Amino acid sequence: MKPSEQITSGPIAKTIVSLAVPVVLGSFMEIALTVVNFFWVGRLGKVAQDAITSSMVVNWTVFSSICIVTIGLSALIARRIGEKEPKQAAEALQQGTWLALILGVTITIAGFILTPHLLTFMQAGEETQRHAIPYLRIFFVSATLFALYDSGCAAFRAAGNTRTPLIVGSSMIFVNLILDPMFIFGIGPFPKLGVPGASVATTISICLACGMMLFLLRRGKAGFPVERLFALRPRISEMLKIARIGLPITVQYFTFIIVYWFLIRIVHQYGEAAGAAMGIGNRMESISYLTCSGFAIAASTMVGQNLGARQPDRAAHCAWGAAGFAVAITCVIGAVFVIVPHWITGIFTSDPEVHKIASDYLIILGLSQFTMAIEIVLEGSFSGAGDTMAPMLVLIPGAIIRVPLAYWLCFHLNWGINGVWWTLTITTTIKAAVLAFWFRRGKWKLKIV
Repeated sequence: MKPSEQITSGPIAKTIVSLAVPVVLGSFMEIALTVVNFFWVGRLGKVAQDAITSSMVVNWTVFSSICIVTIGLSALIARRIGEKEPKQAAEALQQGTWLALILGVTITIAGFILTPHLLTFMQAGEETQRHAIPYLRIFFVSATLFALYDSGCAAFRAAGNTRTPLIVGSSMIFVNLILDPMFIFGIGPFPKLGVPGASVATTISICLACGMMLFLLRRGKAGFPVERLFALRPRISEMLKIARIGLPITVQYFTFIIVYWFLIRIVHQYGEAAGAAMGIGNRMESISYLTCSGFAIAASTMVGQNLGARQPDRAAHCAWGAAGFAVAITCVIGAVFVIVPHWITGIFTSDPEVHKIASDYLIILGLSQFTMAIEIVLEGSFSGAGDTMAPMLVLIPGAIIRVPLAYWLCFHLNWGINGVWWTLTITTTIKAAVLAFWFRRGKWKLKIV
């Protein structure tokens, strides 16, 4: 049975697992990369860790920008495959690739110029900026490659092929894991670059992965025939169609990130130890986040293809099934955060102040891991339907309220740095409840793309 046939007529639970597991495995490889990266940088001290934490928000900004292509492209390809229109799916991919190229080059140029200003805005210290500026500028050089690579992954996943992105992504991460300590510490013939060495390793790795992804797309391995990716001239109307679908979610992601810029400003008022602790907590929470993202991708693909096949009720069952799997897994992860936080944070730091702050972070965030699962998977389900406005209207206000709430909890109620962590848990729970109510109403079933 072809992947598209399994998605529209096969057993739902089995199909969800077959789509999500490769993405989740790939996500765990990404987690391994970020954890190992943070581990090696941690050998350079808490200032170096704070540099990576401060850069993290800028990295999120880049990947969120790329979502304007990947979300729209995924929705269009999934719907066209569900409608049994492979030629139109290929044309959408070609226009999406053009859009990714244009966007990537723009990000590279703008990011390279603006890097010092972004770090100054986040009130990163002088020593932190000394590490973070070269790290980020090297990262921005690779932004175009990331845009092309992520667009290729979106095409494969929308077609129901999640294994190929796993294989290519795992190869990229394996290379990165090897190169990371070599460039950071100058092992063997490699130069000792410190924190920027991690970014050099990533750039080399994404270059290899991007080449592999574009080659496989050209060979038709996504499941539909593709001519040369740049054979069609860029058409503004088609690129705008992709961007219009992806824009609401991208705006939502941008809002989330801008809010984090302000939250990091609050965190930095408690010192560099708080910044390092936030980095540890975020990397551990990424276990839940990336796991949920795998099931969100499965839900997006299944919702899109089933709507294309005119099976809206089956699309709804797929979305709720994916959410159920994600909730079950994140309940276990959350329990681990709550029960053994000190053991987890001890892996990354020997600094007692960082250790204490990070442990509190894990305990508080552990309480909202399952609600985060509901939020992420249903957001992916809306995106698969092409109805990206609904989650934007729920999640943007939920993100914006975090800044005044954090100030109130931290400085007016005197909860200290824990006020930031409680802000994240409270708002995540509220957003998940509202999004679940809206999705159950079912108006997304009528969306035309």
